[in-house]
Amino acid sequence: MIAARATAIAGTALFGIGLWQFAGGVAIHAKAMLAQILLERAWQRTLAGEAQAKPWPWADTWPVARLGAPGLGEWVYVLADASGRSLAFGPGHVAGTAAPGARGNSVIAGHRDTHFRFLQVLAAEDTITLETADGRTQTFRVGDRRVVDTRHAQILQASDAPMLTLVTCYPFDTVVPGGPLRYVVTAMAEP
Repeated sequence: MIAARATAIAGTALFGIGLWQFAGGVAIHAKAMLAQILLERAWQRTLAGEAQAKPWPWADTWPVARLGAPGLGEWVYVLADASGRSLAFGPGHVAGTAAPGARGNSVIAGHRDTHFRFLQVLAAEDTITLETADGRTQTFRVGDRRVVDTRHAQILQASDAPMLTLVTCYPFDTVVPGGPLRYVVTAMAEP
């Protein structure tokens, strides 16, 4: 009787822990999707001329561009910075690199399991569309896709023309996040 009761308690505890873990995983994806809806509203205000239109009152970031892979039906809003607290809500522009759409290499980082998951299916010659805060739209052509070990290689490339470098962690389906490997997609602006 005591063994049966202990087994029932242990089973209930394990079920509760499993449910808690599952809910945490669902919450991450739900937060990412809800953030994109709020970012859409902030983006519309940005296009209407509002500077640094925050998606929610306490936000410490704002959308600076809209990035898409039209052939895949993927669109995301790029945030003003690539800090960990911002990347939870969308990909972010890496400080110190060219502004999205400007001359030079604009680096945008995003999470492999949410907003930048589509990078794994981008092919050479696919197009990427970038809409900037002033309403301009540029088309970029995917060139290089590679895995880089950040301990031994540099991700950034110099460019005089508008260029995008999209970066996410690698591999895409790993259970343990982080590590030194990055999946890097580079794309050059079409004339």
